[in-house]
Amino acid sequence: MERQIQLPITRETARTIKSGESCLLSGVIYTARDAAHKRLCELLEAGKPLPFDVKDATIYYVGPTPAKPGQVIGSAGPTTSYRMDAYSPMMIAAGETGMIGKGKRSAEVVAAMKEHGAVYFAAIGGAGALLSSCIKKAEIVCYEDLGAEAVRRLTVENLPVVCVIDSEGNNLYETGRSAYLATL
Repeated sequence: MERQIQLPITRETARTIKSGESCLLSGVIYTARDAAHKRLCELLEAGKPLPFDVKDATIYYVGPTPAKPGQVIGSAGPTTSYRMDAYSPMMIAAGETGMIGKGKRSAEVVAAMKEHGAVYFAAIGGAGALLSSCIKKAEIVCYEDLGAEAVRRLTVENLPVVCVIDSEGNNLYETGRSAYLATL
C-alpha cells in the first residue's frame, strides 16, 4: 500500500516517513542537478537569498527532455544522486526536507538527514516517460541558461517514489540487500 504525501514535507512529517515505504507525492517539487546545486550553494555561502524558498522543499534530481506539443514536460527520469552529495548537506541545513533521485548517498548526506530531519526518495530509473505523466505543471524558476538543468517548479500528482533513506538513517539499499542475502 502506498502512502499519500501532500507536499511540502515539513521536518515533522519527514520524521514519520520510513525507509522502504512506497509513497505517492502530490504538490510542488523543484528540479535541480549538480550545476544548479553548485550555484545555489554559492548563494548560501555568500549569505544571499535563493531564487526559491528551500524550506520544506523537495528537490528532484532530473534534467527533463523538452516537452512535445501538447505535453507539460518531456521524459523526466531521475539522475544519479551522488552527483549532488557535495551540495546536499548545505541544502538540507538550509531547509530542504526531501530529495528524489536514484542510487546511493554519502555518509555526509545521511548525517545531515539525521541531524535536520530529511528523507531521500528513489524514483525508478528508465521510467521517465511514466514519471512525466505525473507532472501536471512545469515552469522555469531560474538558471534558464542551464537548459535541461534549469531549476523548475513542478506540480506533481501521485508521483511514485520509495523512501530509500529515512531521517533516522535507515537505508533500504543496505537493509534490502541484507534481507535478500539472508534468503540465499
